[in-house]
Amino acid sequence: MSRPTTVTPEPATRLIVALDFAEADAALAFARQLDPAQCALKVGFELFVVAGPALLQRLHDLGFRVFLDLKFHDIPNTVAAACRAAARTGVWLINVHASGGLEMMRAAHEAVRETNDTTSLLAVTVLTSSDAGTLREIGVSREPADQVGLLGELAIQKAGLEGLVCSAQEAAMLRRRLGERPLLVTPGIRLEDSGGDDQKRVMTPERALEAGASAIVVGRPITRAPDPAAAMEAFVTRLNMPNDAVE
Repeated sequence: MSRPTTVTPEPATRLIVALDFAEADAALAFARQLDPAQCALKVGFELFVVAGPALLQRLHDLGFRVFLDLKFHDIPNTVAAACRAAARTGVWLINVHASGGLEMMRAAHEAVRETNDTTSLLAVTVLTSSDAGTLREIGVSREPADQVGLLGELAIQKAGLEGLVCSAQEAAMLRRRLGERPLLVTPGIRLEDSGGDDQKRVMTPERALEAGASAIVVGRPITRAPDPAAAMEAFVTRLNMPNDAVE
């Protein structure tokens, strides 16, 4: 199947809300409070292990595009098989760890391309919970931005993937090196008065877009807010404001 030449999301999907829930009923109850015209949804490890593919179908039935965030990382054949199975569910985005290497990413991409041409494959560069100290602990001497640039070029220019998961702090650098085609999905997004939780490389929503992010991922600042609907509206408003409107 042919792949789209660009996968930059529509304005309605610039916001991806992470469903940080431990059970399907809670996740679905929360999703029903949201508007699929304003956001997409992200399903990660815990929720998918609990609820499985049936949850993805129920979210699709509610009208949401879904980012299945399982960060596959294994030998090429295993990752290709997992990506093929994920693509069959009809999700919008799936991802692999770029640190799995070129052969693994190429195998994964080919599996997705052969299975579903509406699913796009992203590569995770360096987790937003990691900093230079974290990288040194695992034997990587490069600074996070340098490692992100290296993995980004490997994933986009050599493996042909549609996009990257990266910190918004590296988005501008990636745009300079990779151009406008890749989809850049950026977690670690916070408003100025929010805590960082376990995220270390964070940025506000409008600055992330200004830096070149295609879509932002927001979890706990919305799902654990005293008023989640109001919290989501704050992010939607900020995403639609001119870049110089918030100082």
